[in-house]
Amino acid sequence: MQQPKISLFHDEPVQLGEGPGYDPLTKTAWWFDIVTGRLFEKPLAGGTAKVHALGQMASALAVIDEKRQLIATETGLFIRDRQTGHTTMHQPIEADNPATRSNDARVHPAGAFWVSTMGKTQKGAGSIYWYRQGKLRKLFSDISIPNSICFSPDGRISYFADTGKNIIWRVDTDPKTGLPIGEPVLFYQHKEKGGVDGSVVDAEGSLWNACWGGSCINVFSPAGKRLRSIEIPVCQPSCPAFISEDSANLIVTTAYHEMSDAMHQSDPDAGKTYLVEVAGKGRFDPPVRL
Repeated sequence: MQQPKISLFHDEPVQLGEGPGYDPLTKTAWWFDIVTGRLFEKPLAGGTAKVHALGQMASALAVIDEKRQLIATETGLFIRDRQTGHTTMHQPIEADNPATRSNDARVHPAGAFWVSTMGKTQKGAGSIYWYRQGKLRKLFSDISIPNSICFSPDGRISYFADTGKNIIWRVDTDPKTGLPIGEPVLFYQHKEKGGVDGSVVDAEGSLWNACWGGSCINVFSPAGKRLRSIEIPVCQPSCPAFISEDSANLIVTTAYHEMSDAMHQSDPDAGKTYLVEVAGKGRFDPPVRL
């Protein structure tokens, strides 16, 4: 199996890198620093990354069209004008609860945005919501650290995790709406070093999961069998995102959040964003349906 090439995609470290993605309409990659409420955007062709201060904690983005984005923040979903940077509240989510913030999110093939919340300090305070065409539903609750939201290529299977329990679940899903059918079942329970964090599913249905504290990306078959592990040169990779459909090339966010000074000194590249070049077939999230 081809050994991936790993290099820095962006060398400015962030405290808590999360929510990476790629917009094929503008050929731009993005990611967030949740703690400082900043959005990073960088053309795939290279050049300087643009950094946008959002004024609140934010963690995920869905493409609307070439001009607009839908951003998940600690108070809800905001429409952002890419040219001006102006944001407008579109859908409040736990806006009246200052104890929670947004975390992992991804767009289902039907255009539904699955977006999660979690307690800033409290365990079990998180939930996962479904948003599509102006409708919002709570799907799952009592989650400490929601992660690994991703979907099979045909939209018939959804995945999500609670990093607090180190479990990834799968649930059958209506491909036309992105709503779950039935109850979640165990997909994978992590019992080794580190914890399950963000995930993405490739064109063949394999799930690529960032192992927080484990310095790797683990790849699983649709049946939950580990196919391979790709070593990442920092301790805390947080989430991968495909930037190509002709390969499985990924950008991977990382973090130095909650590291001691000694840990950070031993892991000086923590928080930087990496490019992993590897054979395969990636997939892009579709635009969200407002």
